[in-house]
Amino acid sequence: MITTRFRRAALAVAAAAVLPLALSACSSDDGSKDTRDSASSVAPEESRGTADDAAGPADQPFGTACASVPKDGAGSFDGMSKDPVATAASNNPALSTLVTAVKQAGLVDTLNNAQDITVFAPTNDAFAKIPKADLDKVLADKATLTKILTYHVVGEKLTPGQLANGTYPTLEKSTLTTKGSGESYTVNDSAKVVCGNVPTANATVYIVDTVLMPTM
Repeated sequence: MITTRFRRAALAVAAAAVLPLALSACSSDDGSKDTRDSASSVAPEESRGTADDAAGPADQPFGTACASVPKDGAGSFDGMSKDPVATAASNNPALSTLVTAVKQAGLVDTLNNAQDITVFAPTNDAFAKIPKADLDKVLADKATLTKILTYHVVGEKLTPGQLANGTYPTLEKSTLTTKGSGESYTVNDSAKVVCGNVPTANATVYIVDTVLMPTM
């Protein structure tokens, strides 16, 4: 009996060494795995289930605002996944103010050529929260506009699970924080993700309802 237990423990350790990421979410269940085959086949599914519980459907866009995204064409989720992020955003009418700002700042090529980034994209309504006079002033000031826009970009692709409680460096050289679970996330305790986990050719996009402001 003791020998059998030792063998099972050894198999669990060997499986964990080979599949550390897949087994990390269910390491507390290692003792219940009878064979190495069962560990390798069941554990990854359990790991995905844990991520799904925390972040909603895996690899799927989520959020109330996602309902307004076209079902087909360049502005659909499938269409946006084929274009780099600035181009993909230009096909979404709800992001037209952001696209105008990106063009004003000369950041189209920067965003389109970047690899594996996350963009927190404010909607038109988010920009509308800023008094028009102030927004016009920012749009006319390239340095300030660039600072604000690059604050919305993180240099890695973030999954919904990573938004649960994280602090991430931005292209602007400061940090932003994320919190939440399921399909409810906030950035800097203020901006709500209204349509998240949107894929583009080079980025993951989280559409937010408030413009993020770095320290000026």
